[in-house]
Amino acid sequence: MTNLPDFSLLELASVREGDSVSTTLKNSVAYAQHAETLGFKRFWLAEHHNMEGISSSATSVLVGHIAGRTNTIRVGSGGVMLPNHPPLVVAEQFGTLECLYPGRIDLGLGRAPGTDPITARALRREGLGAEQFPEDVARLQSLLGPLQPGQPVKAIPGAGTEVPIWLLGSSLFSAQLAAARGLPYAFAGHFAPRLYREALRVYRDNFQPSPQLNRPYAMLAIPAIPADSLDQAKFLATTSYQRILSLFRGQPLWMKPPIESMDGLWNAGEKLSVLDFLALQVMGNADDIRHQLDNLLADINVDELMFTVDIYDPAQRRHALDILAQTRDQSTPSMASIN
Repeated sequence: MTNLPDFSLLELASVREGDSVSTTLKNSVAYAQHAETLGFKRFWLAEHHNMEGISSSATSVLVGHIAGRTNTIRVGSGGVMLPNHPPLVVAEQFGTLECLYPGRIDLGLGRAPGTDPITARALRREGLGAEQFPEDVARLQSLLGPLQPGQPVKAIPGAGTEVPIWLLGSSLFSAQLAAARGLPYAFAGHFAPRLYREALRVYRDNFQPSPQLNRPYAMLAIPAIPADSLDQAKFLATTSYQRILSLFRGQPLWMKPPIESMDGLWNAGEKLSVLDFLALQVMGNADDIRHQLDNLLADINVDELMFTVDIYDPAQRRHALDILAQTRDQSTPSMASIN
């Protein structure tokens, strides 16, 4: 039995069918608070737009809200989709957050829009997009770094805060960029599992030390359905199956109650696509998940696992964290640490 890495959580503030956004965000706060009591390392929020059923579009606002309702857990973006925002605005927002909650803020950056093409055009600065990502990352690093003599544009607040920047990705591009810049890297295995082994290998093999990081530090995001039994987990997992099916069909992404069977809801091709989307999902009780994680980690090297937990009932979702913590505590704590 190998030692497990640190555990963290990714939150989309998913809205249950029939619930309000206000109720959803209250549940997200309670979820983050429970994660903190259990020793989870980070709580990140993902940026998505124009998606009915996901309420994390104003990511920096929610980062501040969650940080203000917790005490020790690191809170951050998983991520801010940088093509949607001028780097100066992001630097000011996260510099302000770092001043409010010193030593607890992470800035994860993605180069996708986090939405459909029409909404992406509504969000983006004219003529700029993902191709500008490396330059925008460098600009952000400069804005969050120490002020330089004669610097014409300053992030106030922001300058000198050196908020930790992470690069997020689901392909090899950000893995290569994170390695070249000496930044920590997170792979989005929770929705794009196909290239996780290759991306993590590219990152580690090509890593160049930097003032932020002297050795590679990699995170893998995966879906999880922890429950008291494997049968219960399989039942609860139908909530995420229904939501991913809705995503593929272009329908609203409300979280729906679990059902006894997906038969009749999806066809054979849709079933295959949903299960491929969730290929890295772990589920079951603590022992089941421990076995699955041991198999997953047997041929990769990660310093941290970040879980997405799509469970319909908020109390069951918090209980799922108890089971994840039990899984983690079965091993000696990881020696890896970043901020």
